[in-house]
Amino acid sequence: MVAPHSDNAAFCEELLAGLKAEARCSALARREGCDPALGPRLAEHLLAEAPPPPGAIVAGFWPMGQEIDIRPLLQALEARGHALALPVTPRRGQPLIFRRWRFGAPLAHGPMGTRQPAEGEVVSPDWLLVPLLAFDRAGRRLGYGGGYYDRTLPLLPRAEAVGCAFAAQEMAEVPAGPLDWRLAQVATEQGVVRCSV
Repeated sequence: MVAPHSDNAAFCEELLAGLKAEARCSALARREGCDPALGPRLAEHLLAEAPPPPGAIVAGFWPMGQEIDIRPLLQALEARGHALALPVTPRRGQPLIFRRWRFGAPLAHGPMGTRQPAEGEVVSPDWLLVPLLAFDRAGRRLGYGGGYYDRTLPLLPRAEAVGCAFAAQEMAEVPAGPLDWRLAQVATEQGVVRCSV
């Protein structure tokens, strides 16, 4: 007897969740050996190979834990005249919002160890730097499991999103479902990876 469609869909979702959890453990272990101070190399590659267009509002993120430190890139972009924004994490299930921010402005503690602007105008970014745990050459991105960027990026159809990671975070294939947003490129300390999305 064939299982009802809803049972089949639930089984597939459960299987995908298990594959993602396993991939997250592997990605976290790989990232442990990486040096967050390689951020300046990522900045050099991205600014030389795929910089944002002049005047773009750039949304970055404040690195946490062992994430590659993109603050040198944000400082260089601010020096080039780009307005910066950082994400503010809302209630689970909601998309991110972005607030204008500049170096020296106060940051508040957000959920899950994040740092976010304590105040500032809400803006719609033109160009986003996106954190991740793992990526592949097809542009699939593995995040931390909250789904914030997967909900946010479809709401910004004209914005360009660039993943930021260590080269060691690349996987042969990232487990992904139909609602997982794909990236056109990922910047690492070794260069910019153009993805076949």
